[in-house]
Amino acid sequence: MTAELLLRAPNRDDEATLQQFHEQLRAEDFSFLLAEGSWDDILSTIAREARGIDLPPDRVRAEFLIAEVAGQPVGRTSIRYELNDFVFEFGGHVGYAVAPEFRRRGYAQQILTRSVERLRSAGVESVLVTCDETNIASASVIERRGGVLEDVRDNSDGPPKRRYWIGADSGFPQSASTVSTSAALTADQ
Repeated sequence: MTAELLLRAPNRDDEATLQQFHEQLRAEDFSFLLAEGSWDDILSTIAREARGIDLPPDRVRAEFLIAEVAGQPVGRTSIRYELNDFVFEFGGHVGYAVAPEFRRRGYAQQILTRSVERLRSAGVESVLVTCDETNIASASVIERRGGVLEDVRDNSDGPPKRRYWIGADSGFPQSASTVSTSAALTADQ
């Protein structure tokens, strides 16, 4: 039987492992850690963003969670409970990653599933997930989870972005302001 994948907040004991994942994924032009500074600074930023406190103007409330299996971190997710214009165009509600040594074990699918469940429990019905057009593995994960491709958008900062909606039964939202953001009061889930 496969061990259950859990999502949890990072802690002081995770520093070496998560810094290693960050360096591995930097080689793939991907930022595993979404904050900078000392480890205490990073944990503080993560906690503040999860509560939506003192956010820079371009940021939205987001949980940065570690994906763990049998006590071992294997990846991460960033769950954004609302969308601003940039996140609507290129980032989506969920950004996930699996460390290279843990790929091809179904963890990406489990991370995305758990992330969508958290958003749904917070009242977000239509979940936007994006990936680089060249990331065939991620596109496959999103499609297996029920993602419906809306379009591919040019990105001046990198490869074009494939934009998928999970649960968009009534059509694709046309702007960040038309996406359900009733998750504002669920920071402690």
